[in-house]
Amino acid sequence: QVQLVESGGGLVQAGGSLRLSCAATGRTFSTYAMGWFRQAPGKEREFVARISKSGVLTYYADSVKGRFTISRDNAKNTVYLQMNSLKLEDTAVYYCAADYTSGYGSSWYENGARYDYWGQGTQVTVSS
Repeated sequence: QVQLVESGGGLVQAGGSLRLSCAATGRTFSTYAMGWFRQAPGKEREFVARISKSGVLTYYADSVKGRFTISRDNAKNTVYLQMNSLKLEDTAVYYCAADYTSGYGSSWYENGARYDYWGQGTQVTVSS
């Protein structure tokens, strides 16, 4: 079992930055690949970013590539999402998720059903 708790969300102006954190407790953190997803009101959940167990490999949705950076600190059992140049369309609840099987390929990475544990989410609101 893994428990995930996100933090760092809030209200920010367009063009601004936020850093989300996701703290994990329970099973050994470094045995999980980690992902970030988001869900805007009235929309389906969408994939944002993923990082491998070691942190060496990262993968991003096209919509955030070049603006967001995912990282992890296995010593602190925490994964981060640095969000820069925020846009109105980035407004959503952001969730972190843990993938124990750690499959490969975009179809795996982007599929929320492949992730075993989820946090409760943190709201990010970008204003004009």
